[in-house]
Amino acid sequence: MAKRGFGGRTSSTDDSTSGKKPLNKESFQKGLRIFQYTLPYKGKFIIGLIFLALSSSTFMIFPALTGQLVDSATGAASDNGNYFLANINWIAFGLFGVILLQGIFSFFRIYFFAQVSEFAVADIRRALYSKFVVLPIPFFEQKRVGEITSRITSDVAQVQDTFSITLAELFRQLVTLIVGVILIMIISVKLSLFMLGTFPVLVLLAFVFGKRIKKLSKATQEEIGKTNVIVEETLQAINVVKAFTNELFEIARYKQSLSNAVRNALKASYFRGAFVSFIIIGLFGGVILVLWFGASLVESQQLTIGQLVQFIIYTVFIGASVGGLGDMYGKVQTSLGAADRILEILDEPEEPTIKANQPVPSLVVEGNIEYDQVAFSYPTRPDIAVLKAISFQIQSGEKVALVGPSGAGKSTIVALLMKFYNLKGGHIRIDGTDINHLNLTALRQNIGIVPQEVLLFGGTIRENIAYGKPHATEEEIIQAAKKANAYQFIQSFPEQLDTLVGERGIKLSGGQRQRIAIARAILKNPAILILDEATSSLDSESEKLVQQAMDELMKGRTSIIIAHRLSTIRKADKIMVIENGHIVEQGTHEELSLNENGLYANLLRLQFELS
Repeated sequence: MAKRGFGGRTSSTDDSTSGKKPLNKESFQKGLRIFQYTLPYKGKFIIGLIFLALSSSTFMIFPALTGQLVDSATGAASDNGNYFLANINWIAFGLFGVILLQGIFSFFRIYFFAQVSEFAVADIRRALYSKFVVLPIPFFEQKRVGEITSRITSDVAQVQDTFSITLAELFRQLVTLIVGVILIMIISVKLSLFMLGTFPVLVLLAFVFGKRIKKLSKATQEEIGKTNVIVEETLQAINVVKAFTNELFEIARYKQSLSNAVRNALKASYFRGAFVSFIIIGLFGGVILVLWFGASLVESQQLTIGQLVQFIIYTVFIGASVGGLGDMYGKVQTSLGAADRILEILDEPEEPTIKANQPVPSLVVEGNIEYDQVAFSYPTRPDIAVLKAISFQIQSGEKVALVGPSGAGKSTIVALLMKFYNLKGGHIRIDGTDINHLNLTALRQNIGIVPQEVLLFGGTIRENIAYGKPHATEEEIIQAAKKANAYQFIQSFPEQLDTLVGERGIKLSGGQRQRIAIARAILKNPAILILDEATSSLDSESEKLVQQAMDELMKGRTSIIIAHRLSTIRKADKIMVIENGHIVEQGTHEELSLNENGLYANLLRLQFELS
C-alpha cells in the first residue's frame, strides 16, 4: 500500500512488472502503433529501404558470379557470345565491383536508417516525458520511479534497436530466403527439392526457439527494471540508508535482483546457443548431403561444377537466413513488447492542463474558498474514507490553520484544493465557482505552496527561485529573495545567485532551502497560499527567519497553514482541528485553548510538556 504525504515521497510495494500484459495478438497489433513515429521521416525510411534492396540484390549476385568464375576456369561456361562471362579476369573485376557496390549501398542504408531511428526515438522520448509531467498524481502513487523511468530508457532502447538494426536485418534475411530459393530452383530442381527436405523442420524450430527466447528476454528486461527501481530508491533515500547502516542490506538486495536478471539472460543465451548450434550442425550436415547429391549430378553431367558452387553458396545463405529468423523473431517480439509498454503510458488519461502554444484563460482569484460536504478516499484504498463530509469556508485574505494528529486528513484537504485528486463526494468552490469548472492550469497558477520537504532542482539558486515565474527579471528575483530572508545568505556565497544547490538542494541547509521555496512562492505571487508544515524540521534560529519570511508571504493572501508546531499558528484568524476525517473543533487559538476537554488544548499541553 502506498504511503502519501502532500509534497512528500511516495513509496509502493508494486514491482516493475505491474500492469504488464502478456504479449498476445492484441498487444502485438498495439505494438505496431509505435511505427507511427517513423511517419514524419518516411522519405528517409523509403530511401533506406531502397538502399537495403540494392544491398540485398548485389549480395545475391555474388554466388552467381562465383559459379560463373569456376565454370569459366574449367571451360564449362556457356557464355552465349558474352565475352564478359567467358573471361575470368572480367568476372573477377565484376566480383570486386559487386563488393564495392555492396559496401556503398550498406553505408547509405545504415546512414538513412540511423537518421530515422534517432529522430523517431527522440520523438518517442519527448512524447513520453511530455506525458509523464501531465499524468495525474494517483498514477505516480501506483507506480515506482524505477518502473516509470525504465519506459524512457530500456524500453525505448529496445525500440531503437528495431528501428535501426532489427527491421533491416529481418528484411534482408527474408529477401535472401525467398530469392535464394527461387535461384536454386532455377539452377536445379532435383537438388533444390533434396535440400528443401530439411527446410520445414528448421523453420518450425526457429519459431519454437524464438518464442522461448522472447519469453526469457522479456523476463530479463523486467528483472533489469527491478534493479533500476532499487537503484532509484536507494539513491533517493541515501541518507536513510546510511542512518540505518543498511548499506550491506541494499547491496545484497541489488545483488539478488541482478542475479535474477543474469540468470534469465543466461537462460536466454543457453537457448540462443543451443539454437545456433543446431542450425550449424543442421546447416553443415545439409551442406554435406547437398555436396554428395550435387557431386552425383555433376558426375552424371546434369550440373556443372560452377552451378554446384552457386547452389552451395545460395544454400549457405538460405540456411543462415533461416537460422537468423528465429533470433530476429525473438528480437522483434521483445521490441513489440517494449512498444506495448511505452504505448500503455502514452494511452494513460492525463490531466486537462494547457498544452504548448495554448493561451491560459484569464482567471482573477479573490481567494474565497468553500468546502461543501467533501468526501474523499485515495484511489489505491477506496475502502478507507480519509475525509468524511467536511464543510467549511475561508474568506479572502484569511489565515486558516489545519491541525490534528498525523493521518487525520490535513494534507489531503489542500491536495484536493489543487485538484491532485477527484472528489468522492461534495464540492470545492473558489469565489463561488466549483473548481471542476475552472481551467486546471489557471487554477494552479493562482495557488502557491511551501512544502514541508522542499525539493530543489539541481541548478542554481537563481533558477530555483525563478521557477515560480520563469521569465522573472533579475530585480524581481532579488526582491523575492529579500522578502524571503534569503538574500543575505545568498550573498555570502562566492557565486551568489549562480550558486549550484546540488542534487535536490543538498548543498543548502534545511532553513536555506525553505527560504528559497518561500522566495519562489513570493515570485509566483499567488492569491491562495499553502504552507505545509514549513517549519516543522527547523532549528529555532532558522524557524524564526522562516516564520518572518512566511509572515511577509502571507500578507494580503488567503493562507492555509498545516502545522504540528502549534506555536507557529497563534496569529491565525481561524484554526480547524481535524481528526479521523472530520472537523472536530474550530476557532481562534485563544478560544480553542480555553476548552480544556478539546483536542486542540490536549495537543497544546502535550507540546508544552515535550518542549
